[in-house]
Amino acid sequence: MPDQPRFAYFNGEIVPIADAKVSVMTHALNYGTAVFGGLRGYWNPDHEQLYVFRPLEHFTRLRNSASLMRMHVPQTPEALRDILHDLLRAEDYRQNVYIRPLAYKSDEKIGVRLHDIGDALTIFAVPMGDYVSLKGLHCHISAWRRVDDNAIPARGKVTGAYANSALIKSDAVLSGFDEALVLNEDGHVSEASAANVFIVRDGVVITPPINANVLEGIVRRSLITLLHDEMGLEVLERNIDRTELYLADEMFLCGTGVQLAGVTRVDHRPIGSGEIGPVTEEIGRWFMDVMYGRVEKYREWVSPVYATETVTG
Repeated sequence: MPDQPRFAYFNGEIVPIADAKVSVMTHALNYGTAVFGGLRGYWNPDHEQLYVFRPLEHFTRLRNSASLMRMHVPQTPEALRDILHDLLRAEDYRQNVYIRPLAYKSDEKIGVRLHDIGDALTIFAVPMGDYVSLKGLHCHISAWRRVDDNAIPARGKVTGAYANSALIKSDAVLSGFDEALVLNEDGHVSEASAANVFIVRDGVVITPPINANVLEGIVRRSLITLLHDEMGLEVLERNIDRTELYLADEMFLCGTGVQLAGVTRVDHRPIGSGEIGPVTEEIGRWFMDVMYGRVEKYREWVSPVYATETVTG
């Protein structure tokens, strides 16, 4: 199986990845004036199908992020999905992949601004398995704060804002932790370095609201549906205090990159029993079954790349 992409969508066509290059003078490289998306494709060998998870929702968010940065993505979400399918078919992937669409300020100009700068779009996909260990993460509370929506739009995936995530992540890993949890300027739990946060207390699932400077995660929204509709759990979107983390019965992170990962320790305190809890295990099973196209009810959440198969279940 290949471990690097062979192609990219670049300048309006699918080209060899070696030809998808920009200048060192590119505005986005110098000033972080780009937005991106992250999608996953899951290979189901029983169906002989590559399923992309909720591409229309991801491309809608990409266009919204671009709008925040005064960029125009002319393609509709449906057109972007079709371009992605063409790209994945060109790669002929038969394995799990991570997909990166990137809209960026493309002019070779010096000057800090968003107006009067040209826009461009590229998409590529790389083989990817698990992004972090899914067996139980040891997290700590970062000394860094989550970037505020009044500084850089938190609900947009702006490349420049991910310097904040990089500071958070590296400090955690170099200090011996797997991941970090970050507070917002109000002192409430916001996110992990690049993932949404859920806790379970007394049978209720709680996650920070979208006005807590969190990314409006598509996996987050999907899990809320599954937790409520399939597992019959109450899900609250409300502020979470730091000390609530220490008293939680369970905790898990979610996102396209991290997928769904249980947290078993925060700082040097166990979460609940210190093991992955039953809610986390069950929602993890639901998550994977849906991602791999094994649940007919949620088949509309995944988009088949190759000729549509006729299997069910």
